Amino acid sequence: MLGDLSRLRNFVWPHEDDPKERLLLDPIPQEEMNQIMLRPMMKAGPGYWLTVALLALVVAFALFGYWFYMIRWGMGVAGIRRPVGWGVFIATFVFWIGISHSGTFVSAILRVFNAEYRRPITRAAELMTSFSLLAGAIFPILHLGRPWTVYFMLPIPNQRLLWDNFQSPLSWDLLAITTYLLSSTIYVYLPMIPDLAMARDRTVGWRHVLYKLTSLGWRGLEYEWHYLHKTINIFAFAIIPIMFSVHTIVSWDFAMAKQIGWRSSIFGPYFVVGAIFSGVSAVIAVLLVVRKTMNLQYFLRREHFEALAKLVLIFSLTWAYFFFNDYLIEWYGGEWVGHQLLTLQARGPIAPLWYGMIFFNIVVPWATLWSKKVRQSPTALFFIALGIQVGMYLERFIIIPGFLQRQRLPFDWGEYNPQPVEISVAIGTLALFCLLYVLASRVIPLIPVWEVLEGQLSHSRRRIGKTVVTSIAELE
Repeated sequence: MLGDLSRLRNFVWPHEDDPKERLLLDPIPQEEMNQIMLRPMMKAGPGYWLTVALLALVVAFALFGYWFYMIRWGMGVAGIRRPVGWGVFIATFVFWIGISHSGTFVSAILRVFNAEYRRPITRAAELMTSFSLLAGAIFPILHLGRPWTVYFMLPIPNQRLLWDNFQSPLSWDLLAITTYLLSSTIYVYLPMIPDLAMARDRTVGWRHVLYKLTSLGWRGLEYEWHYLHKTINIFAFAIIPIMFSVHTIVSWDFAMAKQIGWRSSIFGPYFVVGAIFSGVSAVIAVLLVVRKTMNLQYFLRREHFEALAKLVLIFSLTWAYFFFNDYLIEWYGGEWVGHQLLTLQARGPIAPLWYGMIFFNIVVPWATLWSKKVRQSPTALFFIALGIQVGMYLERFIIIPGFLQRQRLPFDWGEYNPQPVEISVAIGTLALFCLLYVLASRVIPLIPVWEVLEGQLSHSRRRIGKTVVTSIAELE
């Protein structure tokens, strides 16, 4: 037996002055650490299967049921009417692409800057990238109206001599999603190999066969570690510009148009900052759920959530700067309809959404996350993170169907009312994201145990005079 693990199952955050508050300064035997990760993966109680069944039911009914209904009766069952040609579908698409930036930022950028607190949280964030991209990739296909014509978006020869239009935002989105999905999938898989090999050596049955195939014969030899570290570093540097380019391309879907409210050169960095803002806050919410449901309190501690909360506060400030900066374009442009657009948000039919966005994205983070007590409260952080997701979705909704309601000529003004088909499909993609994550939690080790162990081996405490300091050694 591995000894009494009750202290880990009932783990609470130590006193802040205790050096063992930090995960990398609180080592335990390696085998004990492996079992902490494997134990919840091997157990799937009635509550787990009930959650899977409910999520699968929502996906089948809300996503596929309403989608097939729309295919049968046409796009007219949606609320899309002139002048609003893009509605909930595209707003939800932009939202999911924003969430996908969580993995790249938390893993790649923090790895490049050697942020040690990243070690236990990277994989959970990287999986969010892949799953949110899969959820978001549905909407360009769905928005076609006739999804069986999606192959026209692919640059392949055909007997009708039809080629995709590279001036179309659909082609831009296809290239962006495909590139990001392939690169992020490889990036999440590479650091997973040592943990898959660890699970292979401690499981039997179908799990053993699965882990044996996916671990690629990993044995933990010195040259294998050398090549693994080298490959991960290469991908970390390569995927960062891909992350920025993907959401910049999504912003071009709007900024390249002459639509009032979209014609802004600041949309690129504005969308990237908003994506990181929503992505990091989503990481906090998901990690808190994982920590609670899988008893991973040993790995996920106060220091990790406090560091992520500080990032959320920083990006809230940055997002607010770009948000109000974007308004200056229309304000100083002097065009009458631009002023009407600003008035529409503050006093028009979308005013409640606009004030809700300001409240969740600016007021709440600024009023709470400066406090250390709030940053160290799991309950407070969870609801703040969820509120930011609501605020960022409202922002995407206001930018897309909200801005389209006012054109230059009043005869082309209109209102947009989302229909049950659109709302249900959006809810279905949320259920799909949760379902994929719930299923992956019982197959994939969500904590990179080898990275945590490597960090613990490189960290130590030593006394210099009357002061005890933490030293970090370079591991070769």
